[in-house]
Amino acid sequence: MTEDAPPLKTIQRAFEIMDVLKEEKEVGVAELARRMDLPKSTVHDYLRTLRTMGYVVNDDGRYRLGFRLLELGGQVKYRNRLFHVAKPELERLVEKTGELASVNVEERGRFVILHTEFGSESLRLGIYPGLKTPIHTHAGGKVILAHLGEDRIEEIVDEYGLSARTEYTITDRDELEADLRDIREQGYGVDSDQQVVGMGSVAAPVRVGDTILGSIGIVCPTDRLRDGSYRDELADEVQKSANIVSVNYQYAP
Repeated sequence: MTEDAPPLKTIQRAFEIMDVLKEEKEVGVAELARRMDLPKSTVHDYLRTLRTMGYVVNDDGRYRLGFRLLELGGQVKYRNRLFHVAKPELERLVEKTGELASVNVEERGRFVILHTEFGSESLRLGIYPGLKTPIHTHAGGKVILAHLGEDRIEEIVDEYGLSARTEYTITDRDELEADLRDIREQGYGVDSDQQVVGMGSVAAPVRVGDTILGSIGIVCPTDRLRDGSYRDELADEVQKSANIVSVNYQYAP
């Protein structure tokens, strides 16, 4: 079977059920059956199997995701070399700025947060490892996108489009291309309000040769980014950290 072959329907449905549980936090069998347009007996069979395997928990007839998924996610992160190399630099950024710092990657054309560290001044916006968002909607994703190569950029934009998360999100291809050129030239990216109104970010790419591994980013309130000297300070810090992570990724034991 090739990667382009259609997925097995039973497996696809099981993950679709977990996606609904992720959105709703907890749900009953009848409600889930309506959402899935499936018989209640079929949905119950799926839930029973998922509960047996530890992926779903039944609380008095209401189902929610189980901590087995947290175990799997934790293993994915802790087996990742970029996480281990970047974590000390994120801690340094947090101590230096008090802001939220993250290391981020691209997977299947989407922006994924690999790890976060919170400081005393950090925004609390429900940002967590594994959070996945459109890659074009903030600096942390665009600095990765800028170094993926023209063909890959075209593939991602063709597949996902340039949807708007806020009224400030870039939705025009020419504007995005200009933004990506600026990122390549200056070595970092900055945005305000493009993912969430009131939130800004500054990020720099982590690269080994021509290979882009991810990005190091700082998230802070938009108001603080309007201070040019502070914005420049954050840009310097994320570039410094991204460079250190790049070197350590190659040479640290």
